[in-house]
Amino acid sequence: MPPKKNAAVKKKPAKSEGDPEEVTVAGILSKTIVSVILLALLYQFYMYIQVSLIATPALPKFDLNVWWGPNNTKIQDNSIRPYRIVFSESMQENLRRKFEAYRRATRIKSLNETSEYGINSDVLGQIFAHWQFKYNYRHQERFLNKFSHFKTNIQGLDIHFMRVKPETTDNVKVLPLLLLHGWPNSVRDFYDIIPLLTTPRPGYDFVFEIIAPSLPGFAYSQGAVRTGFTPYQKAIVIRNLMEKIGVKQFYIHGEDIGSLIGSHLATIFPKQVLGFHTNTPINLSKLAQLTLIAGALFPSYTAGDLADKIYPLKDKFSYYLEEFGYVHLQSTKPDTLGIALQDSPLGLAAYIVEKYFLLTNPDNKYKQDGGLSDFDKSALLDNVLMYWTTGSITTSLRFFKEYYSDYDKEEALERIPTQVPTWGLRTKYDPVQQPDFLVRWKYPNLVGVTNMDAGGHYATFEKPKEIADDIFKSVKSFLTE
Repeated sequence: MPPKKNAAVKKKPAKSEGDPEEVTVAGILSKTIVSVILLALLYQFYMYIQVSLIATPALPKFDLNVWWGPNNTKIQDNSIRPYRIVFSESMQENLRRKFEAYRRATRIKSLNETSEYGINSDVLGQIFAHWQFKYNYRHQERFLNKFSHFKTNIQGLDIHFMRVKPETTDNVKVLPLLLLHGWPNSVRDFYDIIPLLTTPRPGYDFVFEIIAPSLPGFAYSQGAVRTGFTPYQKAIVIRNLMEKIGVKQFYIHGEDIGSLIGSHLATIFPKQVLGFHTNTPINLSKLAQLTLIAGALFPSYTAGDLADKIYPLKDKFSYYLEEFGYVHLQSTKPDTLGIALQDSPLGLAAYIVEKYFLLTNPDNKYKQDGGLSDFDKSALLDNVLMYWTTGSITTSLRFFKEYYSDYDKEEALERIPTQVPTWGLRTKYDPVQQPDFLVRWKYPNLVGVTNMDAGGHYATFEKPKEIADDIFKSVKSFLTE
């Protein structure tokens, strides 16, 4: 039988690029890869939101004995020494020489009668004239020494503080109150409020003993000689000061950066801080800031009665860009700025006094006198002299740079809820305002909030009676908690 011929084998045609099966496999593979990448990105975003914004971080560990002094011997001086503010003849003669050089120099007049380009030349002329001819150094020196001043060494730094005890304590408890000033302020801001806080008043069975330190690096307190002296490190120095003078538990009133330091004290040492009063009641966390930005879509719902003070954001950002450039400069080049300011007492006065004017009321820059008529000129110059005579403007400016030197811990402290009983006071013109619910995220034990229809950022200096009343009211509430 003859063999069968091989059956023809059908060849499959070559697959074209558009073959449905190949496209499906490639598509599935590419979609899988894209999906995995998207899921990874979403997970990373979720973890960022969770870890960086929402989750409460653990309280960092702190070394409570870091040495910030000018030598490495670490020999601690345990003395507490009386201190006296002195405006020496040599200092006054130095000022007179600088004033004469300023008087002879060619000066640039302001372009108009307002302070839109910075402090008006005519306003500065009034400050200069008062300083040169009416400021009484002997009288102001006696005034500044009417309270008891001391210095003691804490972690290598000579720290200055005032301690004022009430004269009458019959039938009243004496409660220690720590007063923390801001920048460009000093303990001079507390001179009008101290008598109000140390005097018993009807309806209250307590009165205050005042401890008011110059913040480290400010005025009569030494600054650190190395980097890393963050706000929380300053808070530790202040706590160690209170320990050294025998005050184990105390209340706090803080303003401006003094409020930040007071908040850190309450967060790190909650068993020692009995209550925290601040006229800068804000939550600095990123979540709070993002919430305010998102809240611009529903301003009335987000901020309630404060909506006009917070929104529209466009106006707020414009204001910050115009008026807060100094914060950026001090956060980047404090030493360069400090050299210029320390060289000229009038330049220093212009820089500091302008902050008082504009942060008291933003409309002051449109007034012909810049708001000068609302202030005691000698009181303003007392504060300027505390910086100039001590050469401390540079070390005070470094506060803003050092804030970022250990930002992880600073940010953690801003996010950790502070359980200490807290009371906030908002003034009418404070540039930074937040609704109560945001403040309560940081201070869950927010006992109360006072909204004043007056005053600005440096309210303790400007409205001492109102602030004293509020401190008494807040502490009375703390005692019933």
